[in-house]
Amino acid sequence: MSDANSRAVLGIEQIKRVLPHRAPFLFVERISDIVPGQSATGWKTVAFNEPHFAGHFPDYAVMPGVLIVEAMAQTAGALVVYTLGLENQQRVYFMTIDKARFRRPVIPGAVLRMPVKVIRHRGPVWRFEGKAFVEDELCAEAEYSAMLTGQAMSQGAEPAAEP
Repeated sequence: MSDANSRAVLGIEQIKRVLPHRAPFLFVERISDIVPGQSATGWKTVAFNEPHFAGHFPDYAVMPGVLIVEAMAQTAGALVVYTLGLENQQRVYFMTIDKARFRRPVIPGAVLRMPVKVIRHRGPVWRFEGKAFVEDELCAEAEYSAMLTGQAMSQGAEPAAEP
């Protein structure tokens, strides 16, 4: 799949089949340039009416850096589930966030472009490198890892063990 024209693109409805997140906590609207098992690019248009802007910050809206990392992680999680063909069957949970750097504020009206790359994976654990850009300016970057679980997306949280 080296031909860019043959790379898959996921729209919002397809993303909702591979991720359990929903508004207001779904932070990726489109995923392009998918190379299964290797890389993908997530896209998010930052809207002025997103709930976090009411408090971050009322006089100068800035997208929280942790939500930018979350958006990169959602892109990576969708890549994993898409790669393995496990729509509506698996969940991907954050394990670590390392080397996070925030370079410039992201404000309403911006379009985030988030290329993510698989660094490695062993069994259910995947490690990624993600970057977030507005136009050609780097806004944030991080390495993070996540674990694929056997829990179906339609199930609730796993019950706590009884003492």
